[in-house]
Amino acid sequence: RKSPLPLMLVGIGLIVIAVAFVIFLPKSGDDSASVPGEVPASVPGEMNYPAPPLILTDMQDQSVSLADYKGKWVLVNNWATWCPPCRAEMPELNAFYEAHKDEGFVLIGVSSGDTKTQIENFIQEYRLSFPMWQDPTSASLRAFRMDYLPSSFVIDPSGTVRLAWTGAVSLATLEEYITPLMRD
Repeated sequence: RKSPLPLMLVGIGLIVIAVAFVIFLPKSGDDSASVPGEVPASVPGEMNYPAPPLILTDMQDQSVSLADYKGKWVLVNNWATWCPPCRAEMPELNAFYEAHKDEGFVLIGVSSGDTKTQIENFIQEYRLSFPMWQDPTSASLRAFRMDYLPSSFVIDPSGTVRLAWTGAVSLATLEEYITPLMRD
């Protein structure tokens, strides 16, 4: 007759391993780097490709193009009024824009699929000061080959996409990744 001790030890070992996993693995959606009340932020990936040709309409119904901003640092943020992470990141984006607009930085919000009235109401509600473009057919998402909102792209003064990410962004992340690029 065999002793049950080896089987019990294996069982206890498995329980200890399971408890360790529960204690030490981050929870789904947990962002240990975030501060309570802050927007959980995505980390941008480094890119190196020409910005796509993109011509849309601004809020004054004037035709505008990314090419109009050559020579400046540009952050293109694709968003929509119905998108919760988009709504959450807007104050952070506006704060970064306000802090850096005098340094040759432009933030362009591209509203994907919203009406002009929806965008105007959103701008007023969030007190946004950066340029906003209308994109009723989601042309910007196609131009950047992106299917997710929010999505953001940093374009350098030569017209090269340098950073890209999907998901909400925080002011701290913007300062960490974009500000050093602008100062190089």
